Amino acid sequence: MFKHILVPVDGSSTARQAIGKAMAIAEAFKSAVTVVYVIDPYAFTGVGADFAYGQAEYLSAAAAEAEEAIKAAKQAFEERGISVNGSVVEGHSIYRGILDAAASVNADLVVMGSHGRRGLERLVLGSVTAQVLSHAHLSVLVVRE
Repeated sequence: MFKHILVPVDGSSTARQAIGKAMAIAEAFKSAVTVVYVIDPYAFTGVGADFAYGQAEYLSAAAAEAEEAIKAAKQAFEERGISVNGSVVEGHSIYRGILDAAASVNADLVVMGSHGRRGLERLVLGSVTAQVLSHAHLSVLVVRE
């Protein structure tokens, strides 16, 4: 039923829960899996000379965090004998990066966690999951805590 599953990760507990669900689906359908971490290269804002230094520091820290999350996710899939690829991609909006990655690997399912933010926190931080659901042209399984 599902030939290729995309699993966006961010190192959170909900992402780990999504990995567990994706493993079960991949085993059941013998699906290929791609794990992706999307970095927003424009998330850091600053002015003047400090901007260039701060931007470089932000990107370096984000890349290190992304590589660690990808490594942990790939290891979990590989321990279960599931074929997995992983990549870190950049996208001005995280949801667009996820959907672009899904299109590039021809995924037919996205399995992702949702932090379940409410109120002001959701208004300020937004919801990547809600954006993916709103714009996706493929199946999306949302895993909640």
